[in-house]
Formats: sequence, structure tokens, C-alpha cells
Amino acid sequence: MKNQKIDVQGKEITIITREQKDYISLTDIAKYKNIDAPADIVKNWMRSRSTIDFLGLWERLNNPNFKLVEFDQFRNEAGANYFVLSPLKWIETTNAIGIISRSGKNGGTFAHKDIAFEFASWVSSEFKLYLIKEFQRLKDEENNRLRLDWTLQRTISKINYLIHTDAIKANLIPPELSKKQTQLIYASEADILNMAMFGMTAKEWRDRNPGKDGNIRDTATLEQLVVLSNLESINSVLIHQAVPPGERLTHLNQIAITQMKSLLENRNIKRLKQ
Repeated sequence: MKNQKIDVQGKEITIITREQKDYISLTDIAKYKNIDAPADIVKNWMRSRSTIDFLGLWERLNNPNFKLVEFDQFRNEAGANYFVLSPLKWIETTNAIGIISRSGKNGGTFAHKDIAFEFASWVSSEFKLYLIKEFQRLKDEENNRLRLDWTLQRTISKINYLIHTDAIKANLIPPELSKKQTQLIYASEADILNMAMFGMTAKEWRDRNPGKDGNIRDTATLEQLVVLSNLESINSVLIHQAVPPGERLTHLNQIAITQMKSLLENRNIKRLKQ
């Protein structure tokens, strides 16, 4: 279960998630009324006929395994002076799923948000409104994070798809290296990647562009950066396979040419830049 907490009028309210459903702590809500005996507040709420009717209706709508015969017995006794019902007894007797009873340090009584809001209304209408507001704020934050993650994944998927398309465009395509170039030993792995992608080392770029700030990669296009990232991953695999630098350079250069042709031909790449 995932635990989260929200602050409602200075009270810390715990929320747990079970099977993708949110359960809010009735114990924490009850502390708004009685901080010393929150369990008694919950039991008093469950004594009433209206509460039993509400809990029974919720279970019938959401729980195919709800025990109706046992529920009817509670319903007939609800409201009587002798009637006492604890959350645990309700769960064990009727096979209810709308309420959860947990023991231990972080224990207490939790209820599905529909039931928790009903209980909060019984405790305090004002507190219920603040609870709903803070709960919705939490859900909005979660949804915003999910949307950002989805957008990022969608963008990456688009880029990866473009790499596999077949097309050619003769602009910004890495030059095919000569045998002499691939036989040279470069100072670092970074320059092997620079040669494969740009056809020159970092120093050669600086010598050709004395007036520009930054380095060779600072002026790279989106397409070049995407391909360069792929080359870094592929190069690490080749290093583990003990492939010599010259062979790796040739292989990486061929991959860079192929991927850049694919990316540059597809017009949809422009949308990813916007």
C-alpha cells in the first residue's frame, strides 16, 4: 500500500492506496472531534441506522461478495441502545471492502473516499469541505505528474519511431569517414563519438570556429543530439565486447548516417521541436 498525507485545518490525514483505490483514515478525521478517543467517534457513527444503510448501499454497488443476510441483521439492530458495532466486526461479519482496519503503529480505520467524505460530513461539514479540497489538490498534482510522464514517454516513442523509418535527405548527414580517419587513435571516447557524428574532433571544431562559444555539441541540432545519445549507448556495448576503437568508429559512423537520414526525412520531427 502507498501512504500519503495531506494537511486539513492543521490535522494530518493519512491516505492509503489499495488496488488503485484511495482509502482515507477515519481515525485521523475523528481526531478533529476527539483527539484522545478517535476510535469511539468512529464507533458512534457506525451505531446509527442511516450509517448502516449508507455502508450497505455502498457495498452492494461495489462488492459482489457482500453478505446481505448479515447486513440485514445489523440494519435491524442499528439505533437500538444496546447496539455497538466496530469497524473490524463490520468487515469480518459482512465481508465488507469499503472499510479497512489496520493494527500497529500506523494502524487505524480507513475507508474508501466515498465513505470517508460521508463520515467527515457527520463529524463537521466545514471539515468535510476542506478535506475534499485538499484531497482534490493531491489528485490534481498526481495527474499533472502523470501527464508530464506521458508526454515525455510519447515524445521519446515518436523519436524512436522516426529512427526506424526509411527515407533519405542530404542535409546534416554525418560524412562517411575514410579508412585513414578510422585508423587514427583519438584522445578520448568522446572524440570517437564526435568523429562518428560530426566528422571531426572537439579540437578540430574549435580550430575551425575560433569565434564561437561552447563546444561542438552545444551547436548540435535536436536530431544530432538524439542520434548522439543512441551512439553513446551503442558504444558502451561495443566497449564491453572489446571491439577495437577503429572498428567501433566505423560502425558508429554508419549508424549515425543511417539514423540521421531517417530523422531528417520525416517532417513530423519539426513538431517535436515546437
